[in-house]
Order: sequence, then structure tokens, then C-alpha cells
Amino acid sequence: MTSLPTSVPGLAAEERCLVMGVVNVTPDSFSDGGEWFDETVAIQHGLDLVAEGADIVDVGGESTRPGAARVPLDEELARVVPVIRALSAEGVAVSVDTMRAEVARAAVAVGAKLVNDVSGGLADPAMPRVVAATGVPYVVMHWRGHSHDMDNRAVYTDVVTEVREELTKRVDLVLAEGVSEDQIVIDPGLGFAKNAAHNWALLAGASQLAELGYPLLIGASRKRFLGRLLADADGSPRPFGRSDDATVAVTALAAHAGAWCVRVHQVGPNADAVRVAAAWKRAGANT
Repeated sequence: MTSLPTSVPGLAAEERCLVMGVVNVTPDSFSDGGEWFDETVAIQHGLDLVAEGADIVDVGGESTRPGAARVPLDEELARVVPVIRALSAEGVAVSVDTMRAEVARAAVAVGAKLVNDVSGGLADPAMPRVVAATGVPYVVMHWRGHSHDMDNRAVYTDVVTEVREELTKRVDLVLAEGVSEDQIVIDPGLGFAKNAAHNWALLAGASQLAELGYPLLIGASRKRFLGRLLADADGSPRPFGRSDDATVAVTALAAHAGAWCVRVHQVGPNADAVRVAAAWKRAGANT
């Protein structure tokens, strides 16, 4: 596989894949149903994720599950800024999961070290300029539209080639807005305008994404394609919370393939998995 960059300015540089733990400060996220919506609970959850081995804590105030409606700007700010401020004050490396430039600006002002934009700058044209001004790393994810209609956009002839080409165009536009190359992280956007077959193809085709030359973030945790893979005999998908073991398997494979970071809900087992993958790679390099 093509060698992938393994470090991002301003964040931990480890000889292994990093682990990004998720804190959804929302009442309607698909994975946890509002479990961390309370500010105090969200802050403690972020600290707990670090104790379990998270290198980065990703704080989001707007659900991007299929069919989700957008929340007003003021509400998103009210949800994430206090949590990011508190976690940053404790020395936590925090990323903000947002599609809005104003939220990104406010989050970095209170300590966020990375902007994770699932729209790759498409939802808010001001986002790349704001990120460029802050100088923090920027996750450019492959995206074709908002949650209410993204499933209708899951149409590809060759998903790996098309995602690679569309990501290349997005990165070029982001660079043209002033973001530097060393700020950019790419994400194939598993589950965003992709069905199960598309997701598996993108994971198997990670080497083609590696050819773009940027650190790669993989976010497979608890997504529908895992639940469908593990469906009961009657075809009922496994519930989100019961696909964590499958997430760990994807993490180990992605880490061994050279991913820079994995985004997960259950940190402990995934933190173990990236260390196993790193040891395996080291052993292979010495034989």
C-alpha cells in the first residue's frame, strides 16, 4: 500500500494510528440517542474517553444521521462551545465536528485543535477561509449533500474512483482558499451518500485514497453497514451499540493499512486494536 502521512501539525505524533473518541452533544444522534446531551455529562464523557485511550475527542452539536434536520447556529454554538472550552482547559486535544464556519471559529477560539467538517466545505463556503486563518488541521470529508437526502445521492459507477476524484476537487478548492497542504486530512465519508457495498469498497480501496498524499481518517464506528453485515437470521440489522466488536475489527484493519486516525464511539477496545496493528506492522518490517 502507498505510504500515508502519519502525523498532523498540532496533534499527537505517534508510531501508530490515532484514536478519536466521539462526544455527541445532541438529543438525536444515531449511535447514542442523546446520552451525552447534558453539558456536564458531555464534559465528563470526554474526559472518560481520554482515560480510555482517546488521542482526540471530537465534539459535535448537530446530528448528521440520515434524515436528520439541521439545528440553528445559536443552538449548535450553545451545545459545543462550553464542552470544548472545558475539555481544552483540561489539556484534551479537541476537534469540533461542524459544517459551519462560525462554529469552527468559535471552537478554535476556546481551544479546539482540529476542524472536522463532514461536508468538506460544501455546506458553508466560508469554512475553508476560516480554517486557513486559524491554521488548525482540517478534515475534508467526501460529501454529496445534507442528511435529509444523502441516501438518494448514493449512485456510483466506480465508487472508489469517483470518491477519489471528488475528494481531489474538494482539496484543490480548499487549497485555493488558503488552507495549507499540511493542514489537510481526508475522509472517504463512510455512510454519507454510500450504501453498504460502497463502504466496503472504499475500505478495501484505501490504497487509492492514499495516493492523494494526505493523512486518512476512517469513521466506520456503529454505522449501518456493520449492523447489516451482522444481521439476525430474520434479516434484522444488529443494533448500533452491538456492532462495537465489528468496529474494532475495522479499526485494526484500517490501522494496519496506514490510516492516520479512526473515529470511534467506544474507545478502549479500539485503542487496543491500533496498538496491536502497530506491533504487527513493526514485526513485519523486521522480518
